[in-house]
Amino acid sequence: MGRGGQPKTQNAPERRCIATGEVQPKGGLIRFVVGPGDVIVPDLLGKLPGRGIWVAADRAALETAVKKRLFARSAKQAVQVPEDLVAQVEAGLARRVIEGLSLARKAGLAVAGYEKVKSWLTSGEARVLIQASDGSERGKSKLRLPSETDAFIGCLRADELGLAFGREHVIHGALAAGGLTTRVVEDAARLSGVRKVDGGKAS
Repeated sequence: MGRGGQPKTQNAPERRCIATGEVQPKGGLIRFVVGPGDVIVPDLLGKLPGRGIWVAADRAALETAVKKRLFARSAKQAVQVPEDLVAQVEAGLARRVIEGLSLARKAGLAVAGYEKVKSWLTSGEARVLIQASDGSERGKSKLRLPSETDAFIGCLRADELGLAFGREHVIHGALAAGGLTTRVVEDAARLSGVRKVDGGKAS
């Protein structure tokens, strides 16, 4: 997995982004469907009925799809696009990452706090390093993944990480290997693109 958090998969199902025209694995795209009242609805779980309309998990791509009315063109019908569609996607992805981390914590696959994270990194148990986007750069620089093949998540704020770990706020966290971890990493990669996260800072 790369530092951006996106797992590298082979032979994964691919779809074409309606905004960029690029074909890429489904894990890096957001699926939309035409819902009741012909309203465009984000389908973050990929399970809603209807023909999927795919957009790259990138804020610029999403904004282009809305601005240029690409959803209607792809659906081949008139549709209603909520003004806050991009915000809906961002909020939904953030919720999925927080929920995934919470489940991982309850399963013993996630820890929070500088000392616990440092211990996991030293022992090799940590496969994903998590750091709050609004945490101190000096403090965050003291922890590093032992291998660049492991993943980094830096798209959540300290208060959002706090929700996942049952605290007021969290700066440092780590994930061990596991199925839940794969899901969290994929969702975090999509959230990073929608939030324009660069180097751990959300813009």
